Amino acid sequence: MRVGRIGSARPLLRVAVSVALIVALLGWLDPQVLAMAFAAPHPGWLALALALGVPQVVLSAWRWRLTAGRLGVPLSLACAVREYYLATFLNQVLPGGILGDATRAWRHAREAGSTAAWAAVLIERLSGQLALALVAAAGVVASPALRALPGRLAAHTNLPTESGWVLAGALIALAGGAVLAVKRQRPLAVRSLAALHHALLARAVLARQLGASLLVVASYVAVFLCCLRMIGVDTPFSAAAPLVPLVLLAMAIPLSLAGWGLREGAAALVWLAAGLDPVHGVAASVAYGVVVLLSSLPGVLILLHARVRPPSCAPPSA
Repeated sequence: MRVGRIGSARPLLRVAVSVALIVALLGWLDPQVLAMAFAAPHPGWLALALALGVPQVVLSAWRWRLTAGRLGVPLSLACAVREYYLATFLNQVLPGGILGDATRAWRHAREAGSTAAWAAVLIERLSGQLALALVAAAGVVASPALRALPGRLAAHTNLPTESGWVLAGALIALAGGAVLAVKRQRPLAVRSLAALHHALLARAVLARQLGASLLVVASYVAVFLCCLRMIGVDTPFSAAAPLVPLVLLAMAIPLSLAGWGLREGAAALVWLAAGLDPVHGVAASVAYGVVVLLSSLPGVLILLHARVRPPSCAPPSA
């Protein structure tokens, strides 16, 4: 009974984490400055950011289709795109950021009649996270500001008490969430090693997986940079681009609602450590969250038209 209560409280806990982190950031940063950043969003940059969401979803859906096909549970590209939009929307509005992915895995498994559909979603998401981690590591190597990040963080330990608590809280949340994510995924990963090799690491598929995932990560970074310009921040793209993957990695930690709070805390931390104004990082992160939510709205139409049995995901016959 106690375990059931803890499980039912997790969604509320994730919402509470998001709210607490955002409130802490607002207490540290000047809310009026953040409000000014959104006073006159540039419509051209907003349109470009939203437009980038379309190839982003199509590429992600293609990657899922490739993975599922390798595991013997094929699906059509049209179905993959449709289900990916639905999953993206659910990930944005449900706590944890993974329930949408669980939904598309369940719907595909129900039609395919195979639990391999679950492994396909897990491996497809892992492909994206690995690419994001690679890009983040490359950014650290390429950016002088990021290479100096440990020293800057040490220097900022002498900030006022409120700032120190925000930084310490962000670090603790990131570290604790990472440990939790690893513990939760390890048993399933161990059972899926053969599938992982066949669908992701095999020579015949690795280049396609990595290429698609890197393009998806590039679209994430491009959308974030569009958000910077949309709110009037003129930080050079060459300085901001290496920081974005580190910010987005925080969203993979299943301790919040769609990454809210964790993403903004990471943005403040990384922007500050890189010697940039943390207000700009937080404002761009908030704008990014809004753009991602808007980009996922086609999923609402799919949700409204969903039936007990979804349209067939079987690929067209030859």
